[in-house]
Amino acid sequence: MAQNDKKAAAVRMQTDQELAERLMFLRKEQLNLRFQQATGQLANTARVNVVRKEIARILHVLNERQRQAAQTAQ
Repeated sequence: MAQNDKKAAAVRMQTDQELAERLMFLRKEQLNLRFQQATGQLANTARVNVVRKEIARILHVLNERQRQAAQTAQ
């Protein structure tokens, strides 16, 4: 299994509430990283991409669950 598959599997094991909390934390971190980058204080530039991809992973899983719930409701 690829590294990204392991990460996605770990995200899928979390509840919607846990994912929402993690998403809120990551969005705050992303905002702070953007400010640090704009002011030239950002030391680890790779963290910006890591946070962005983790946010995308969480949103993808949440959207999958919404689509699945909509299909079962029909």
